Amino acid sequence: MIDFAKNYFELFGLDTDYAVDAGKLSARYRELQRVVHPDRFAGASEQQRRLSMQGSTLVNEAYETLRDPVARGKYLIELLGGDPDQAASNHDPSFLMEQMELREELAEARNQPEPYTAISNIMTGINKRINGLMAGMALALEEGGEKGLVEAAEILGKMQFLKKLQQDAENLEAELDDIM
Repeated sequence: MIDFAKNYFELFGLDTDYAVDAGKLSARYRELQRVVHPDRFAGASEQQRRLSMQGSTLVNEAYETLRDPVARGKYLIELLGGDPDQAASNHDPSFLMEQMELREELAEARNQPEPYTAISNIMTGINKRINGLMAGMALALEEGGEKGLVEAAEILGKMQFLKKLQQDAENLEAELDDIM
């Protein structure tokens, strides 16, 4: 069965590191689900069924956390003793200006002759920025210590802003789909 005392990285047999091998993560997820899936315990005792359900829930939660770069960053910062909510990115004037410009571009995309192309271009830029921040997150966490954790929390705050903008772009695309 599952060792509930392990952190998510240990549970999946991964190094406690921001960079995660997606293939290894997925393969291990499937292995763990085969072990704890509630269907395997349908005829077992009440306690075994409950443990199976708890194990399955833990595996799903761990997988979703480690798969998502923002959730993984937050989890790792907490695991290393930092405060992921101490982000000071809202004090970075250039980042705030960039966000305002991107939001304006997104608002104007609806009225462009090719709105889907405009949204796609915005999303491409957001993805590039997120990938750059992910590399910075890995370096900050590798540096460690309080300085590294504070820097990682600031990067996390920026990633959260960009993920929200990405979601807004996807929502605009869906809204255009409904109109067309």
